[in-house]
Amino acid sequence: MPRTERDVKGPRVATTVPADLLRRRHALVVVLTFLTGSADAVGFLSLGGAFSSVMTGNMVLLGLSAGRGNAELAVTSGCAILSFIAGVLAGARLAGSAQPDDPVWPRRVNRALILELLLFVVFLVVWEVNLPEHSERVDLMLLMLSAAALGVQSSAIQRFGVPGLSSTYLTGTLTSLIGGVAARSPWPILRPKAQVLLALMAGAAVGALVALHLTAWAPVLLIAPLLLVIAVASRFTD
Repeated sequence: MPRTERDVKGPRVATTVPADLLRRRHALVVVLTFLTGSADAVGFLSLGGAFSSVMTGNMVLLGLSAGRGNAELAVTSGCAILSFIAGVLAGARLAGSAQPDDPVWPRRVNRALILELLLFVVFLVVWEVNLPEHSERVDLMLLMLSAAALGVQSSAIQRFGVPGLSSTYLTGTLTSLIGGVAARSPWPILRPKAQVLLALMAGAAVGALVALHLTAWAPVLLIAPLLLVIAVASRFTD
């Protein structure tokens, strides 16, 4: 059944949107969330113990570094936060803000994702050139590239204007899911939230395995899902 965008965009004139397009958009967001989990696992295990997308976690690490007098952790977590902010700003500039007449997947979202892709291509080059081992300086550069890329992705998803929809900060998604379970919401309402959270965990699991055992292939986990999303989205972008 088609649904309206009123519950998605906030107050606006209701428009009928084919349900299959909404499902396709959600599927692509799930793929991006898998990328996020992979990037966070690679960042945490291989790039200094900080996260590429979980900025609340990095803020906690920054606070811990002050309490423990750990300058290295402060630099790592602080640079990740600043890079993510820079990515958000750049992504917001490219993607723009949600508009009342937006299609399901605005063209400007792909523009932001292409910038994310370029950042990850640079990540790939730096990663491979500095194998088999990276210096701490190179690790910090890679973490900053990854955090900036996910900041761009975060802004791109915000362009949809869908409350609660995100591929990078998901504590609210977990809270909403558990609240829905407690309220005995029907499975079709809970399923999209569960899919996003499972994609995050699956991405982290795969990212950890690759980072630890197939190090040279780690950047592929970041680039391949993004290429897939851009290619599929370009087929129904207006």
